[in-house]
Amino acid sequence: MNKQAMQVNRRNFLRGLGVCVALPAFESILPVRALAAATAAPLATTATGAPMRMAFLYVPNGVNLKKWRPTGTGADYQLNSSLEPLAAHRSEFQVISKLDQKNGTAGADGAGDHARANASILTGARPKKTAGADIRVGISVDQVAAKALADVTRFASLELSCDGVRKSGSCDSGYSCAYQFNLSWRSENTPVAPESNPRLVFERLFGTGKAGERQRNFDQRMTQQRSILDFVMDDAKTMQRQLGRNDQLKLDEYLTGVREIETRIQRAERFSKLPDPKSDTPSGIPTNYQDHIRLMGDMLVLAFQTDSTRVGTFLLAHDGSNRSFKDVGVSDGHHNLSHHQNNEETLAKIAKIDTFYTTQLAYFLQRMRETKDRDGKSLLDNSMVVYCSGLGDGNAHSHTNLPVILAGRGGGAFHPGRHFDPGSNMPMNNLYVSMLQNMGLKVDSFGDSTGVLQGV
Repeated sequence: MNKQAMQVNRRNFLRGLGVCVALPAFESILPVRALAAATAAPLATTATGAPMRMAFLYVPNGVNLKKWRPTGTGADYQLNSSLEPLAAHRSEFQVISKLDQKNGTAGADGAGDHARANASILTGARPKKTAGADIRVGISVDQVAAKALADVTRFASLELSCDGVRKSGSCDSGYSCAYQFNLSWRSENTPVAPESNPRLVFERLFGTGKAGERQRNFDQRMTQQRSILDFVMDDAKTMQRQLGRNDQLKLDEYLTGVREIETRIQRAERFSKLPDPKSDTPSGIPTNYQDHIRLMGDMLVLAFQTDSTRVGTFLLAHDGSNRSFKDVGVSDGHHNLSHHQNNEETLAKIAKIDTFYTTQLAYFLQRMRETKDRDGKSLLDNSMVVYCSGLGDGNAHSHTNLPVILAGRGGGAFHPGRHFDPGSNMPMNNLYVSMLQNMGLKVDSFGDSTGVLQGV
């Protein structure tokens, strides 16, 4: 290994007692081109040498299609009201119509569309209808990429959720809860359980050792009332002296961001300890849903920024979720509302929920856009972010013409700023083949794909 590469390895992290803070790339330590040569990763790398990332964000129960679908196609399309929160990011995403995930349909299996929606959306496979241990669906697209990149980053992938984890039991008309509460599948019968507790995600990203050891280190920090940054400041000061002025500012901004997230987690832990007989929110999870979503999304951005992983999934809520949205004036449960029977009042409430979710997407895209990558572009420029639901119309339990947004340029491979209509209905898995190929994988098919999604 050459001297420059060794320097990068030593300075990829700030280390302290039980703490390992991964860092973004600094040009004053190693120029972008040399860094690309030093890492020499043939996969998931853009033409400029920056990492290529993929993320999948899932929202449940379909949408109010009349308020969600854009009018017109191409660059001159008109955003509908549910997508209006995304207006500031119009040039950075494309709405894609006529994508189907037909393995979510009932077929001979009957009821259970919510379980099938979750299970099929990233696997492109039909789940076996069982509530027992003999679950079977298929490897998910994120895990196809993660397997190929297992030796490239610190974590092969990062799975997040705002729901609790359920791996067994019956949840939807004879389907295992494992189908409904997991997006990511390592194999056809092994889901990758997502993490919903921000503290545990934070400790995974910045702690060292196995889970029990990380817990002991955390307990020690809490006893001493110290931040993780207290344990790495000597290393940070030493490093800062080696950086140019711009990178010094970059380091300060990054460490400030880490501390801000840590403070938000501590606040959630403090307030969640207050007795509230009406709340069943576990300790450490923000009681406010929007706060929870944004905190988890910010940690995914940190993981991408530091190249801790290049693959992420985020289950904002499982399909069939009956969460209420009182902050936006909707006290009814989402699942109940999704069976709207074309009632205008009910559809209006669904539209409010849809707008809530696209507001969270807008926040995530803003964080990705304002975070600079090692090639001077934004994280969003060098990413592929899919935002979708496994149902189109929740009332009809339709798995065709799904609501799909693809954000980011994928390093220049994709063409945002438009409403893309492929002309006829296509398997959603065609999009996944295009994404996997853009990550550098030699993949010609996935699920029921018929090829790549041409023109995306």
